[in-house]
Amino acid sequence: MRKIVLASSNPGKLAEIREVLADSGIELVTQSEFGIGDAEETGTTFVENALIKARHAARLSGLPALGDDSGICVDVLGGAPGLYSARYSGVHGNNAANNAKLLDVLRGVPDEDRSAHFHCTLTLLHGADDPAPLIAEGLWRGRILYAPQGDKGFGYDPVFFDPAHGPAGELDAVVKNRISHRGLALARLRELLDAEKR
Repeated sequence: MRKIVLASSNPGKLAEIREVLADSGIELVTQSEFGIGDAEETGTTFVENALIKARHAARLSGLPALGDDSGICVDVLGGAPGLYSARYSGVHGNNAANNAKLLDVLRGVPDEDRSAHFHCTLTLLHGADDPAPLIAEGLWRGRILYAPQGDKGFGYDPVFFDPAHGPAGELDAVVKNRISHRGLALARLRELLDAEKR
């Protein structure tokens, strides 16, 4: 079993990633189990922030680390909240406030202009100074609802609608992990890890 530190304190991310990697031979532990706090996200792209997080966790734990940076990008808002999704309302990690602000900003915007996508970038560093990290990305396209729907998932799931599967907040975890931005990025990461073994 290979131990990897997840460079996040987000319990929703941890649950999703553990579920998808359950049979991969990877034991995922959170950085908080090592007393490691969140890194300051100073990057200007999802890739940069994911690398900053992974490098921070790898350096302080001495183990390989997985960084995840993700967010929701709304087309009519020029891609916002994007990198700032977790702190869109001004308070980091306040899902209800972030969703409320997004719905307020989009008040009166018709269906055809509510297109959006979730973006996830995963970076796996074998060590803090790894010059060739594994990078995997995933997109989940849909649109923003007019009001929260469902009680499953986390983050912006309650206000996101997948045209093929319905409201993200109502999706079974198995379905979500197969079609979501993080699920797709994790599937790609597994391919990259398998290729390393060959």
